[in-house]
Amino acid sequence: MEKLTQSQLEQYLSKAAWILKGPVDASDFKVYIFPLLFFKKISDVYDEEYEEALRESNGDEDYANLPEFHRFEIPKNCHWKDVRAKISNVGTAIQNALRGIEKANQEKLYGIFGDAQWSNKNKLSDKLLIDLIEHFSKYNLSNSNVDPDMLGQSYEYLIKHFADLVNKKAGEFYTPRSVVHLIGLIVDVKEKETVYDPACGTGGMLLESVNHLKEKKKDFRTLKLYGQEKNLTSSSIARMNMFLHGIEDFQIERGDTLKNPAFFTADGLTTFDCVIANPPFSLKDWGAKSWTNDPYGRNIAGTPPDSSGDMAWVQHMIKSLKPNTGRMAIILPHGVLFRKGAEGKIRQALIEKDLLEAVIGLGANIFYGTQLAACILVFSQNKKKDKKDKVLFIDASEQIRVGRAQNFLEPEHVDKIYQWYKSFEDVDNYVKAVSISDIMENEFNLNIPLYVEKSVEDNLQSVEQALSDLKQAWKESQKADAQLKKELELWVG
Repeated sequence: MEKLTQSQLEQYLSKAAWILKGPVDASDFKVYIFPLLFFKKISDVYDEEYEEALRESNGDEDYANLPEFHRFEIPKNCHWKDVRAKISNVGTAIQNALRGIEKANQEKLYGIFGDAQWSNKNKLSDKLLIDLIEHFSKYNLSNSNVDPDMLGQSYEYLIKHFADLVNKKAGEFYTPRSVVHLIGLIVDVKEKETVYDPACGTGGMLLESVNHLKEKKKDFRTLKLYGQEKNLTSSSIARMNMFLHGIEDFQIERGDTLKNPAFFTADGLTTFDCVIANPPFSLKDWGAKSWTNDPYGRNIAGTPPDSSGDMAWVQHMIKSLKPNTGRMAIILPHGVLFRKGAEGKIRQALIEKDLLEAVIGLGANIFYGTQLAACILVFSQNKKKDKKDKVLFIDASEQIRVGRAQNFLEPEHVDKIYQWYKSFEDVDNYVKAVSISDIMENEFNLNIPLYVEKSVEDNLQSVEQALSDLKQAWKESQKADAQLKKELELWVG
């Protein structure tokens, strides 16, 4: 059996979305396609494991069905083949199979298939579901036929594909790959470290930590990944995403991180080596009332306004950092750099604690769902000696490829921004390492143009040159006037 190519897989997944088109909104495609893909994958892997155990036992079926030979258990009547055999009430059969698998694998798969209404025949007719099941049955997705990495990449492709389809709503679960890669370079995760994303969406940033180690030929299996996500569908996709990338050591919880953080100990929040996030911008009603007496001690610098949770995310993440190794990068709107009031006081307190390492201003219109330019704030619990009492400002607003509807951060832009960050040295027009005392003089305003000045090309003429040009123009004007008079006299004469 020939292995599937990346192109075949991507076309296969796009066609699944096309089958749903019409009765299902594009924004809901993910609710149905991801669970079906995962269901098909674990069914095919189960069969592969069964056949292998059957060979080992010389055809002992009871032996081959033992749970220890299977990564996931598939109960009776819950296999893909059982659902494929149905010609009526297909949605109910899918729903029962998915719930049965979750129940049999409570520890790993509880709630992973989400809450899609499979039995709603007004939206999902038997014919449509049969077409979808037959389409997914086209390929065998066992490990010997599809590399986990390749299926994982196709999954990422599908996430981006849906983000393209529903641009406005997509920002909640998709961060451009290039921005994620830049953050991966900045936090520079090491083997055996813990990585946490408190607004993990579909898990892209956590997976970047894995890719970062793979690129360095390091053992990514030593990482421990943690995430929390409020949106049910996104948190389910994140878990499926991890499994499909071959990741074993992860914990992703569903819930509201600011109101009910999932990772804590008796002493407070659990702490991690690397904390990364692209939280919802300027979140309203995030829970300011309980922040003043936050049981987890996250109000280390003050209470942000209820109209914007940006600085609550920052403080939650700082509080989640390990004392010596902790470092973090967060994507936020530019308003956090200069807004006054409560946010200004929080900014001042964090700068005075010397936790802020860098402010990176990205180009406009590179995120889904907003044309706003965003920035990356980099914090460290243990800044290197040459970075202490300083903040690096990077104006990367020009580091984009301008597109028709959206702009793009290309690999060469990511490399340049990262090199600027890594070198921590001034670059005219783009980068400035600024002392905390200078920031204090600007009342702790972090607006990038205050520190990274753009030199204006001085193409103005000297006074002498301007006078000379004026005299010359006057002479030519007089000459032209005389010529005109001469021609008029000839014409009248």
